Amino acid sequence: MNVSLLVPFAHGERGMTDLLGGKGANLAEMTRLGLPVPPGFTLTTEACRRYLKDGHRPPGLDDQVRKALTDLERSTGRAFGEGDRPLLVSVRSGAKFSMPGMMETVLDVGLTDALVERMVLRQDPRFVWDCYRRLVEMYGRTVLGVPSTSIDAVRAGVLAEQGVSATAELDVAGLRSLVAAHRRALVATTGLDLPQDPWEQLTSSIDAVFSSWNSIRAQVYRRHEGISGDLGTAVTVMQMVYGNSGPHSGSGVCFSRNPATGDPEPYGDYLPEAQGEDVVSGSQATLSLAHMAGREPGAHHELLSHISTLEKHYRDLCDVEFTVQDGTLYVLQTRVGKRSPAAAFVIAADMAEEGLVSEDEALVRVGGRQLELLLHDTFEVPGGARPLMTGLPASPGAGVGSIVFDPHTAVARRAAGDDVVLVRTETSAEDLDGILASVAVVTARGGLASHAAVVARGFGRTCVTGVAGLVVDELAGQAVTAAGDVLRTGDVVSVDGTTGTVYAGSLAVRPGPVAGGLMTVEDASDPEGPGNGADQRVLAAVRRILQHADQRATVKVRTNAETADEAAAARAAGATGIGLCRTEHMLLGSRRALVENVILGIGAQDALARMEQLAVQEFTGLLRVMDGLPVVVRLLDPPLHEFLPDPEGLAVAVALLEGAGKPVSDVLRTRLDATRRWRESNPMLGLRGVRLLTVHPELVDVHVRALVTAAHQLDAAGGNPRPEIMVPLVSDVAELVSARSRIVEVAVATVLALGSDLPTPPVGVMIELPRAALCADDLATVAEFFSFGTNDLTQTTWGMSRDDAETGFLSTYLSDGILPKDPFTTLDPRGVGELIRIAVERGRRTRPDLELGACGEQAGDPDSIAFFVDCGLDYVSCSPPRVPVARLEVGRAAVLAEGTSLSDTR
Repeated sequence: MNVSLLVPFAHGERGMTDLLGGKGANLAEMTRLGLPVPPGFTLTTEACRRYLKDGHRPPGLDDQVRKALTDLERSTGRAFGEGDRPLLVSVRSGAKFSMPGMMETVLDVGLTDALVERMVLRQDPRFVWDCYRRLVEMYGRTVLGVPSTSIDAVRAGVLAEQGVSATAELDVAGLRSLVAAHRRALVATTGLDLPQDPWEQLTSSIDAVFSSWNSIRAQVYRRHEGISGDLGTAVTVMQMVYGNSGPHSGSGVCFSRNPATGDPEPYGDYLPEAQGEDVVSGSQATLSLAHMAGREPGAHHELLSHISTLEKHYRDLCDVEFTVQDGTLYVLQTRVGKRSPAAAFVIAADMAEEGLVSEDEALVRVGGRQLELLLHDTFEVPGGARPLMTGLPASPGAGVGSIVFDPHTAVARRAAGDDVVLVRTETSAEDLDGILASVAVVTARGGLASHAAVVARGFGRTCVTGVAGLVVDELAGQAVTAAGDVLRTGDVVSVDGTTGTVYAGSLAVRPGPVAGGLMTVEDASDPEGPGNGADQRVLAAVRRILQHADQRATVKVRTNAETADEAAAARAAGATGIGLCRTEHMLLGSRRALVENVILGIGAQDALARMEQLAVQEFTGLLRVMDGLPVVVRLLDPPLHEFLPDPEGLAVAVALLEGAGKPVSDVLRTRLDATRRWRESNPMLGLRGVRLLTVHPELVDVHVRALVTAAHQLDAAGGNPRPEIMVPLVSDVAELVSARSRIVEVAVATVLALGSDLPTPPVGVMIELPRAALCADDLATVAEFFSFGTNDLTQTTWGMSRDDAETGFLSTYLSDGILPKDPFTTLDPRGVGELIRIAVERGRRTRPDLELGACGEQAGDPDSIAFFVDCGLDYVSCSPPRVPVARLEVGRAAVLAEGTSLSDTR
């Protein structure tokens, strides 16, 4: 197949993102819309892929570039690298999915010593030398590989010599001195200087941008965002326009709506006499769009018109980069803008209300990961809390941690288990690892469109930018605020990304606005919910979208709960029952000895009586809270060692007594003998689940009697209890037949003894062993429902423990890229998922009305829920805090399964 290697802007369109990347496709689309886009062309992702595979530009590409340059010269009336007003170009990366700051850009390509000398005769010399300075710096870093730290050091030295604090303050002589210093550094570092052939500059810049697809920071970003490494990046070559050409010039970044709050007014940063890199780097204080209107009213009015056009055309939040050159506006880029989780819900709900998108599209434009972030804590700010500094609220949330001043320390401290706050003058793409490792980021410079703000919002990190007066000294390991407070490495601060305030010390936290409105029983019927006006607006948006998700869902959401409080919170959040009540969780802590006594035969009858009494109380609370809804109670399924004492500890106690000549009690010897007898080589695969219930059937009796008794009491009081019983760790139908016989016998006897007319609770099986999945057709002859216990099914399928995810080899597998995701967090569709599909098909073939659910950790994972919906399950069951997330995702999955179009909001 002959795939294009180069496409002019005028020949592309929005739907060509696979070939042109997001930037190239959107430039083509804006050109088609008639927006003032500088002319140019795009080298395609296919060209990049061939370059990366072969190590050189594809045959024929250079000829296509030369022809495209000739066409560009004809359209602009300028010659590339020639004349006193030459055609210069920018060379920028542009992958299919936005990766802000992760790859490379080179500006002013084509400028040479000879051209500079000609241009200064006709144009402002300072403007010309500033352009040359930018080219030398970018070419050195991007093409020749000079470290950014070296470039920064050279710049700092010249600024000190010239007695100024910023590049913008250098005069012509200072800029010439800076260019010369950079070029000396290039030669000293690499042995190479800036080429004086414009064509060599262009082709080597293209090669460098292609190569930047595989830079370390780009790979880290893709891995975090789940972007395939096979896509490659397109490269856009565009006529340069100059925001640094005089007092009526400037550059900016704006959004059609506020990306932090979702407010429906355009928001942006504008920097006079600057290029776009100056805006996003945060190296200079920017102005608002309102200030821009005062300086350049015509360009401002035109910009607002174009923003409105783009939002209506893309039907989404648009992120727009622009330049004003001598009063003339140019639009350089647009993309669907990244937004905070709160803004994502507000914008989706507002656009549905405005009729810009359908309710279905509003639903699929938000996701469970975003909702999870809104469930995070916010601060309880006491009256005595001391604000240290205030900046722009770039990414909402609350982060408490110890200050660090460089990304490497952030990564190391996080690996040691510490929460850290990264404090920087400004961030760059090199800081990505440090941002990911931090709970919050604070920068002295930058606005809502700065690198720190964009990356933090995308990753859900709390962020405050543009802290006026904050001076950061990374080498000294300290920062000084405008008020004179000295902050040192290790100092604890609390960062409020919602208000933009940073406090001294560790503040107490409270549930976030959505958690408070969705998870609190007292507020469940309050249409406004708790919190301030902004909180209520976010909550209202979430509720609207969740309501539509419920209407579209084909799968119910239940909860995992063992206490009435947990059940109440889950029901307030929208749970439609309990899919998993783990009876062993009711017997941990101080109650653990009851099971131990039964197993060891020490006061067993008294222990059983007390266990039954406690179980009646717990089951009554659950059934009452979930009145009219199903409550699935799983019989005991712990590894036996969780309820037995440590045999080594008992042996030491016996030895110490014997060594001291003291008597050893019969109870102590009995406990030691029994724990040795019951000890297992692999407790995760030994005497547990249905096997424990076969060896100790009295444990079945206790919980069945307690459940039936609790249901009878509620039924007698006018309630509608719906208990169900689940048998765990079954591998063969004979095990289930035996257990079910015992359950039914005890249930019937209890009903008769109570004089109740309740039916026997349905009996189902937990599928958590590969053999159970493969024998599902047999199990369905006995079981009335299946519930997939994906935690243990993952363990037994992979042959690894969940503990490995935290302390073992699995962390190495993930960091080395051997596994793309933790299989205990996100379902493995190829292995575990295939077993589930087999069990679903075989189970329903035997019993068409078989009810199917999933109740492992993955049942609340946004990335796994679509799989369960696709399998045809009836419900998923997750922890109470994840119920809203699951509700959202089951609705999204139903809509997406029907093929509803989704604008890219990555």
